[in-house]
Formats: sequence, C-alpha cells, structure tokens
Amino acid sequence: MKSFPRSDRIGGHIQRVLSDLLQKDIKDPRLEMVIITDVKLSHDLRKASIYFTTSARKNIERTMEGFKSAHGYVKRILARHLGLRYMPDVEFLYDESFDYASRIDKLLKATKTDNEKDYKPSEK
Repeated sequence: MKSFPRSDRIGGHIQRVLSDLLQKDIKDPRLEMVIITDVKLSHDLRKASIYFTTSARKNIERTMEGFKSAHGYVKRILARHLGLRYMPDVEFLYDESFDYASRIDKLLKATKTDNEKDYKPSEK
C-alpha cells in the first residue's frame, strides 16, 4: 500500500477546513458561491496554493478581492486547526480546469451534431 505524502494529507485537511469556513463563518457576499477544488502544498509545507471555482465566472475578480480581504482571518483559522510549526503562505488561484472541460464538452457535442447531420443510414 502506497502512503500519501504529508503535504497531500495536510492539503486535504486545509481543503476541508476552508470549505467548512466558507460555508458557515464567512459572510462576505463575494465568496458566497465559491467551491474549493484543490489545495497544493509545497513539500516543505511553506506555501499553499488554494484553487477555487465559482458559479459566476464573470465575478472572478470580485471573488479574488473577497479572498484578499479575508486572507488574515482565513490564515488565523487555518493556523488554529493545523497546529503546524509554520503556517504556510496562502495563495488563492482560480481553477480553470472546469472552464476547459466545459469548452471541450461543447466542442464534442458540436462535433456529434455535425456528424449526425452528415450521416445518412444506408438503405437495404
């Protein structure tokens, strides 16, 4: 059985704590429809890249401003829950993988409909 690196385990814990924090404690309207998709920690646990997505893709800048304003509070709560010697430097990044997957899905659907128009069943 392969063990998970410590950075992955702590990243998962950060994701759970932060998701719970966004759902229950942070009342900023800019952070209402935010989902934490992934947390990547450096191997020395000094830097945490927190990836998020939001249903309102046009409000990404507002969401980033919301995270910037809540940065100190988030870092303080995470430090309390993690109990690490050093609190990682937290960076919030928009996760573009959902937009990319949506674009590919649309292209595949468009290709399928184009193929259905061109396809004519053979008559026997």
